Amino acid sequence: MPTFAFRMKLKPGFSDEYKKRHAAIWPELVALLKQTGVGEYRIFLDEETHLLFAVQEVSGEQSSQELGTTEIVQRWWAYMADIMETNPDNSPVTIPLKEVFYMP
Repeated sequence: MPTFAFRMKLKPGFSDEYKKRHAAIWPELVALLKQTGVGEYRIFLDEETHLLFAVQEVSGEQSSQELGTTEIVQRWWAYMADIMETNPDNSPVTIPLKEVFYMP
C-alpha cells in the first residue's frame, strides 16, 4: 500500500484549535477520504516549530491533497485557513516528504 508523507505549518497559538477541529472532523469528509482510498491518516505536531507531519496509507495512487477539486475538501480548507499556512486557494501549503528509512 503506498504511503504519502508531507508537512504543513500551523500558525502559532492554534494547536488546541487544530486538535479540536480534527476531533470533530466532518463525517462526509471522512467518507470521501475512505471512498477514494485513504486508509490510515495520521498527523503529528511539533509544538516547538508548529510543523505538522502527515502520513497517509492509500490503496490508490493519490493522497488526500489531490482531492482539492471536491466541494467538501474546498470547504474544509476554507474552515482551516485561519489557523494554517495556506495557498491562495485556501489549500494548506504542503511539502512532500521523501522516505529515507523504513523498518517493517
